[in-house]
Amino acid sequence: MAAFTFFSVAVSCLMEISASVERQQLLGACAWIFLAALLIGENRETRTQVAIAVLFATIGEHFASIYMGGYTYRFENVPAYVPPGHGMVYLTAVALARSALFVRHPGKITLFVIAVWGSWSLWGVSGHPDRGDWVGALLFAIFLVWLLIGRSPMVYLAAFFITTWLELIGTAVGAWEWAAIDPLLGWPQGNPPSGAGAWYCLVDAVAIGGAGPTLRGMKRLSHWYKSGWGLKRIGEL
Repeated sequence: MAAFTFFSVAVSCLMEISASVERQQLLGACAWIFLAALLIGENRETRTQVAIAVLFATIGEHFASIYMGGYTYRFENVPAYVPPGHGMVYLTAVALARSALFVRHPGKITLFVIAVWGSWSLWGVSGHPDRGDWVGALLFAIFLVWLLIGRSPMVYLAAFFITTWLELIGTAVGAWEWAAIDPLLGWPQGNPPSGAGAWYCLVDAVAIGGAGPTLRGMKRLSHWYKSGWGLKRIGEL
């Protein structure tokens, strides 16, 4: 699953170089099909998590990109492949987190991610690169907090690999570009910011935390609907 998503991200970004809006829509249709295929065999909780991740991330994309201008896609839109792409990214992080590699070596993976991500963030505020990245350093600090208090630290660590991969490729080919100055904080940020993965960790946290209440709410609603009182109320309406 992870290998397929890494491959799909690379291919999609390369196709984006000369893509039209129509091709973006075709990529979006393919992404939805791929996401549906990847969800086959997953349990109800994971599927609910993916649905929440897609919904939350899509709202966040429109706010951060279209409204705030923190980053901009080639056609100043939210491409059709982005919403299902978020679902695939989340599912990949979950798959990696429960893989044998992550289960057997959590400490080593944690140290690796902190060392690489931390070095990248320090480089951004060192004054050496032409474009500073104070936002990236802040996001990395937020990531460390998520790592300490979050419910699923291995998922957040796994998210680093897939999100770094897609951000580096996507910005390199020009599929999207981050604003030089963050519109909210007024701080310089890289293209991409070193800590961009922290945003994805937020999506993961919302998906993980929201799945349980959502499923319980759906169960109560189903019981209410199937009860005589629920059916009576609907009939009266």
